Amino acid sequence: MKILVTGAAGFIGYHASQRLLHDGHLLVGVDNMSDYYDVALKQARLECLQQHAGFEFRLLDIADRSAMADMFQRVEFDVVINLAAQAGVRYSLENPAAYIDSNIVGFANVLEGCRQQSVGNLIYASSSSVYGANTTLPFAVTESTEHPLSLYGATKKSNELMAHAYSHLYRLPTTGLRFFTVYGPWGRPDMALSLFASAICSGEPIKLFNQGDMLRSFTYIDDVVESMVRLIASPPKGNCDWDGYNPDPASSQSPFQIFNVGGAETVELKRFVQILENCLGRTVLKELLPMQLGDVPATEANVKSLQAAVDWTAEVSIEDGIARFCDWFKEYYGT
Repeated sequence: MKILVTGAAGFIGYHASQRLLHDGHLLVGVDNMSDYYDVALKQARLECLQQHAGFEFRLLDIADRSAMADMFQRVEFDVVINLAAQAGVRYSLENPAAYIDSNIVGFANVLEGCRQQSVGNLIYASSSSVYGANTTLPFAVTESTEHPLSLYGATKKSNELMAHAYSHLYRLPTTGLRFFTVYGPWGRPDMALSLFASAICSGEPIKLFNQGDMLRSFTYIDDVVESMVRLIASPPKGNCDWDGYNPDPASSQSPFQIFNVGGAETVELKRFVQILENCLGRTVLKELLPMQLGDVPATEANVKSLQAAVDWTAEVSIEDGIARFCDWFKEYYGT
């Protein structure tokens, strides 16, 4: 198939593109190569993708309406996978405009391009951050997500609402994936695993917020990509049993669906750090700090609906996943 992957030089976009190219699809990869984090890492990912004959790269910002419209007029896509976004909960406190431009304006341009072209399947990245103030664990897609605690989470919730409107109005099949703390090789340097590994290797202390009492559904990147690959072949058709008197937030009579994509177990942050220390063969000084604004103490994913839809289950254990990351980290950074 001819597939558009936005954010192709990003962490998840890179891995998704590698898998799709390996499976024999033709890809157009879009990325604006923003300097939110080290552009050299994005360039290295991109160079790997450009070794494939079936990959075409376009330097493009999805928030650029005219450029996006021009691309959709020139190239026909069977599937669109939107992974371009301004990421990061904490950065949304510093630069909210970046989140409005990329995550809302940019996503609107993706939706409109898909509508104009009658794309057969749009898969897009949402986030576990939409659960916000919810405290009932594990988080289920059938729960309300009306109380995000960060602008980042609010923009991802907005994406889901915008997608449903297009699914309803234009019968555009849309699938939103609420990712839970994705990690693995080629990961973003601003994420905990890379920050911790860098500190351990340089002998610096690490910061553990909420005194280190955090729980996360860490999800290995290969498991995330597998969920997307399976959903490509399974676009939503609409839930004929959907009831407006008792509405399911994760489905609709329209071709719209929301899924959680989360790891098989919930991991304590202190255990996460201990596994990393074991893999790198060093211990690190921990600086225990209060909870950060916009953060939540625990996430846990209920993935039953995704299992039922495409028989997906996370397979990579936290020990194996961190070991794979460390192998890449030591090779890439020469540590």
